[in-house]
Amino acid sequence: MAEPAARECAPTYVREMMERLGIEPGGGAAPSVSLSYATAFHRCEACLSKQACRDWLDRTPTSVVFAPRFCPCADILFELLVDQPSTWTSSSGTQ
Repeated sequence: MAEPAARECAPTYVREMMERLGIEPGGGAAPSVSLSYATAFHRCEACLSKQACRDWLDRTPTSVVFAPRFCPCADILFELLVDQPSTWTSSSGTQ
């Protein structure tokens, strides 16, 4: 019984990681994007590298390009960053 209680109290850093990467936490309303956010949250929740993540967040600048390699959400965070609507407008060159 102690395991579920410990899991409920475990910190998650995915939102802070998203902020560092410039990802809008509620940036997309598409179902696939919502699923990506939920998957990232659950991966973060179950992550065994919480202390390494906290240490990484504490010593990195407020803006980074990539999530750390140990992050189980790195692939999802990269996809969210690339698929973000703000990325489309800045890379497409508005007229």
